[in-house]
Amino acid sequence: MYLIKTNFSPLSKRHLEGLQHLIFPNLCLQCSHELSRFEQHVCAFCWDKLQRTYFESYESESGMDQLFWGRIELSGTFALYFFEKEKPIQDILHALKYQFKAPLGRHFGELMGKTIFNSDKYKSIEALIPVPIHPQKRFLRGYNQSELLAEGIANILDLPVLLDVVHKKANNASQTRKNRFLRWDNASEQFSLGKTHIPFRHIAIVDDVITTGSTLEAMAKLLRLRYPDLQISLLSFAIAK
Repeated sequence: MYLIKTNFSPLSKRHLEGLQHLIFPNLCLQCSHELSRFEQHVCAFCWDKLQRTYFESYESESGMDQLFWGRIELSGTFALYFFEKEKPIQDILHALKYQFKAPLGRHFGELMGKTIFNSDKYKSIEALIPVPIHPQKRFLRGYNQSELLAEGIANILDLPVLLDVVHKKANNASQTRKNRFLRWDNASEQFSLGKTHIPFRHIAIVDDVITTGSTLEAMAKLLRLRYPDLQISLLSFAIAK
């Protein structure tokens, strides 16, 4: 028996990568155009269509801060983009949730982490808690998109991700058609506290998109019942405009 040893030169490796790209092209998940070697998931043209919030640079209160005024005391808030229906970001978030795009979640989380890293407003955050989803939904989807975002942020900021602090009790239907009060009333009954103790003074709850903020408000209030002095910040990939 003879063992044939093959060494691929850097040039032949590039050829193989080019052949793989030819057979399985990387396409922009929004416009379906082919991505360049330096683009990931979304092409530069579609990225330019997304509207940045720049909340990390605000010296005064942002619209996200104001959303939670009179509802829950927060140490800080952050969202990377504005969410608008019928805009590219809706397709991007839909792909993250429903098209089995797990690497997309970590990539977006790393983008959030790089932005947060360059701002002094979030330096005191010690751990991340992703918004949980019901086990049945996780099984069908294959992952929790908020957990993937938290993992991406953690990769950049070197923070722990706490997964057993809050649990989703019920696999509720979408709250899209509910008004703000009904959303909060529904969300307040959805969560329960796990057995994991939080040994930190400042945590951040991580979510993919914020509309009324009812889910995050319910989670934060539940955490405050057990940890009255806990500092809480909110980090999201997008917030409804």
